[in-house]
Amino acid sequence: MDENCYEERKPLIFAVDDDEINLLLISRILGEFTEVRTAQSGTEALNYLAENSVDLVLMDYNMPGRDGLETLKYMKHSRAEMKNVPVIILTGDTDLDLETEVFRSGAVDFIRKPFVPMAMQERVRRVLQNEYLKRNLRREVDRQTKLAREQAAATARLFDETVLALAETVDAKDPYTKGHSLRVAEYSKHIAALAGRTSRQQYDVYCMGLLHDVGKIGIPDEIINKPARLNDEEYGIIKSHTTIGASILKKIVDFPQLTLGAHSHHERYDGKGYPQGLKGTDIPTEARIIAVADAYDAMTSCRSYRGIMEQSRVRYEIERGIGKQFDPVFAAIMLQLIDEDKDFQMRGQLTENEA
Repeated sequence: MDENCYEERKPLIFAVDDDEINLLLISRILGEFTEVRTAQSGTEALNYLAENSVDLVLMDYNMPGRDGLETLKYMKHSRAEMKNVPVIILTGDTDLDLETEVFRSGAVDFIRKPFVPMAMQERVRRVLQNEYLKRNLRREVDRQTKLAREQAAATARLFDETVLALAETVDAKDPYTKGHSLRVAEYSKHIAALAGRTSRQQYDVYCMGLLHDVGKIGIPDEIINKPARLNDEEYGIIKSHTTIGASILKKIVDFPQLTLGAHSHHERYDGKGYPQGLKGTDIPTEARIIAVADAYDAMTSCRSYRGIMEQSRVRYEIERGIGKQFDPVFAAIMLQLIDEDKDFQMRGQLTENEA
């Protein structure tokens, strides 16, 4: 292996053998492309490894006191810095059972004595090269994982910003509905949270709430902004914003459920809504949440034909719609929010946040 494959420093080899001659041979054989440190017992080796990092250990099998395999087994059950150091066992024993035990104990290779310089160099180079590649593969995996997370976060931010910009574009068609989509999204998310929905479900209904009126992009301004009551033909056109919205949003193939809020937020619990006349729990859950949030914001916002309703009137209308216009569970949560909002500040706080 070309030594240029390593980092700029030479790999550090730690040779452990009770024979000084063997240690001298190892230093001469490997010293050309590595730095060699030595120890003469297993205990000395473990003390050194506890304080120092090395790239490879060459460990004699047959040493007095703690032998090579005992030392190796201790390393493999120690802390990560020592556990992950590759070990080559040095042995003059030709017993095949020993070879099996060496590998089972966690060694990466073994080298026979007496040493054959070229063979030792190639075995050591191969192990060092494999460790280098493994180490850099981990680094590359970590780098790519970090990059993927950053890209995913950037994509999510872009999606959120695009959805919000689209919602603001819709609201801009009517001066009386500024911030309507954002408030409906926030109310919907709050209702979903109190209903025990997961964080992901809360996020989904929030996005659906932001885009529930996106179909109004396709409705003429003179109908949306008409100060007087709509005639039947105009009302039919305004109702089409549900199907237009669903048609627009279905093109976002990675978020297919995004269409649910736009398409079904005007369905009624009693089946008298539009566009399909769905009833009860046949109406998507998200649409039932958005329906009550949408109604609350409509009543607590100025319109061209009226001002903001009083809190008591808003509460009465929602309570009256339970089981008719609204899902009883989500309407009850909306009533809870109203009751907790004694100073009628819920909408005002959101309006301040928009500024």
